[in-house]
Amino acid sequence: MHISKRGDISRKQAWAIRIGAILIALIICGIVTTLTTGLDPLGVYGTMFNGAFGSERKIWVLFKELSLLLVVSLGLTPAFKMKFWNLGGEGQIMIGALTTAAIMIYLGNTLPGPILMLLMLIGAVGAGAIWAMIPAFFKARWNTNETLFTLMMNYVAIQLTAYFIIIWEVPKGSGKVGIINQSSMSGWLPVIAHKQYLLVIVMAVIVTAAMHVYLKYSKHGYEISVVGESQNTARYVGIKVDKVIIRTLILSGGICGLVGWMMVSGTDHTITTTLSGGMGFLGVMVAWLAQFNPVAMVLSSLLLAFLSRGASEISAIYQLNHSFGDIITGIIIFFIIGSEFFINYKINIGKKDAEEDRKEGSDNV
Repeated sequence: MHISKRGDISRKQAWAIRIGAILIALIICGIVTTLTTGLDPLGVYGTMFNGAFGSERKIWVLFKELSLLLVVSLGLTPAFKMKFWNLGGEGQIMIGALTTAAIMIYLGNTLPGPILMLLMLIGAVGAGAIWAMIPAFFKARWNTNETLFTLMMNYVAIQLTAYFIIIWEVPKGSGKVGIINQSSMSGWLPVIAHKQYLLVIVMAVIVTAAMHVYLKYSKHGYEISVVGESQNTARYVGIKVDKVIIRTLILSGGICGLVGWMMVSGTDHTITTTLSGGMGFLGVMVAWLAQFNPVAMVLSSLLLAFLSRGASEISAIYQLNHSFGDIITGIIIFFIIGSEFFINYKINIGKKDAEEDRKEGSDNV
């Protein structure tokens, strides 16, 4: 057996491999479901679909979760295209949410609505940008390990949130903030067209379009691509790499901070240490599955949001531990990720195939 790099593959072939991987994953999930629970796999899949699309409210909740996850993924994309491994999305979301909650609590009943909303937005985006700029500065100045740095910043943000929750808790000793400004709804995003999450969804569409244009057609997007390909090449053509790293992470953190604002002001109206729900890490998977294409991220976000809603529905309907739904989700995601290997590589079985592949490689050299 010999594994070799695959040549150029058509988009149809790539999608055929991905769809095949999903079908195999569904078969494996069906076998696991039957062996562990005795349930009908088709019934389980139907329940998952119903959990995501079974009613108008469920559809709006699905698209709300899709929108938040999508914006996180868009925020992480510029850094990853630059090969800056920003694993701090979770902390950047939390620090944006914490800033939003602080402004709502301390200034919610003293400022006019539009000014309060603008201040919350600027505060959340600015806090997220600063949180991401710190590891970017150390990376640019001293070439520190951004993976560990951004990862540890998550825990700092979570502990800061826990500290302020104790200060703001209602009632005292509960360990919870509760709904912020519940009576006055000061600082809450307005409901348009009688749809609670419509404004959040619209903002996600705007950010997606803006990021697509930014990465594909702007000078900054070009510089990000060049730095990602080779920092030495970027320096050779006159690009200031340190400046690009810091600028890109400010953008990345700012968008993640925006998600914190959307959650506190638009969807949850509260602050907890688990508010982000792992979206900072799921966003990495969404961006990677879409090959950092903002438009394709809509589909990968939809897939993960659907699996999440479906897993919750399975647990509720069949009275199963929530971990069972996570197992089903994990198997499907594993096969989807694994399909990328077969898109980029091929397995040659037998001595003849291996020798031909080596000859082909030598000819290419």
